[in-house]
Amino acid sequence: MASLSPPATTGRLAGVRHPWSSSSVGTKCEQMTLEATYKKIRSGRRITAAEGLFVLQNAELLDLGELAGEIRFKKNPEPLVTFVVDTNPNYSNVCNIDCVFCAFYRHPGEEGAYTHSVEHMIQKFKESAAKGVTTVLLQGGVNPALPFEYYLDLVRRTVKEVPEIHPHFFSTSEIIGMAQVSGQTVREVLERLWEAGLRSIPGGGAEILSDRVKKKISSKKGTSADWLNVMREAHRIGYKSTATMMYGHVETDADIIEHLESIRKLQDETGGFTAFVPWSFKPGNTPLEKIIPHYATPTRYLQIIALARIYLDNFSHIQASWFSEGKKTGQIGLHFGADDFGGTLLEENVHAAANFVNKTNTEECIQLIHESGFSAAQRTTLYEILRVHDPIGAAA
Repeated sequence: MASLSPPATTGRLAGVRHPWSSSSVGTKCEQMTLEATYKKIRSGRRITAAEGLFVLQNAELLDLGELAGEIRFKKNPEPLVTFVVDTNPNYSNVCNIDCVFCAFYRHPGEEGAYTHSVEHMIQKFKESAAKGVTTVLLQGGVNPALPFEYYLDLVRRTVKEVPEIHPHFFSTSEIIGMAQVSGQTVREVLERLWEAGLRSIPGGGAEILSDRVKKKISSKKGTSADWLNVMREAHRIGYKSTATMMYGHVETDADIIEHLESIRKLQDETGGFTAFVPWSFKPGNTPLEKIIPHYATPTRYLQIIALARIYLDNFSHIQASWFSEGKKTGQIGLHFGADDFGGTLLEENVHAAANFVNKTNTEECIQLIHESGFSAAQRTTLYEILRVHDPIGAAA
């Protein structure tokens, strides 16, 4: 495994070469001013990668938040914050790609390893639906012992037997694993899952779309191009997906911009992303904890949320998270450009394995949104509004 070193998330990015890093931007950065860049953003013009890096490294947080808030209301004028009633179970924790940021996976035969039957998962979905869940975000490890038919059966039976829920299944890594096991192309795997009834996939597996970073934290998972290729093929078929980012480990500011630039370009090409969802690395019980023992700060999270709203000008929705960053930070994120509050997460195991646990329910989720000064709107996986919950005491 490549050697690990702490991140250089601020400063001049010494030793890191990107098309827009300090060595190549040089005079361009010196000629930039925040005032001119803010004026460009407010006029609706797209900023470049170099300008994004300049803003990330030089903008005052509250100024960044104010600007992101303006853009949020231009895109979504109503004072609504959406959320989905969902759950995030796992069918297996058996995995062979050994990501050093993950506390969830187990090797085959290792203590604590499990793989649930399709029947077991369908029963869990039925129990969730009875509690009002409308979306199941399902992921697992990359388990080479599972045949492709397992996944097809899981989708078919979910659509047929639990029609109340939307199956939001399988990360790009799992889909690549299915292709390897079945001897099919990624496109063929996605087409067969579509035929079985799958219509959207989560954005997991991206981490940071910088191969420099991926070689250090997930060297067996593939390249940034692999993640982008799965998403591209999925979007071309008709799938919708989220785009995600896990930061706060070995990445630099330039890596953050590279990630945002990559998904912005793909969104220009396909229009298949529904939302951008960032979260910070949770070090507990992970191999990476020895190198990065601390959590990213709430300030960094708000900076990422605001920058994403500004940079991702072709994304309709930016998600703030009560779950991954804490309820208060999530609420503040709604004033830094976010317009979505994620899901209620009836069940979640990946962050729990890293000793990071937050819980809520539908009522509290609505209350948190109202306390932030917005109306709460329950949505579907694909951002269709199901019901608006006006604040208590609001005029009829």
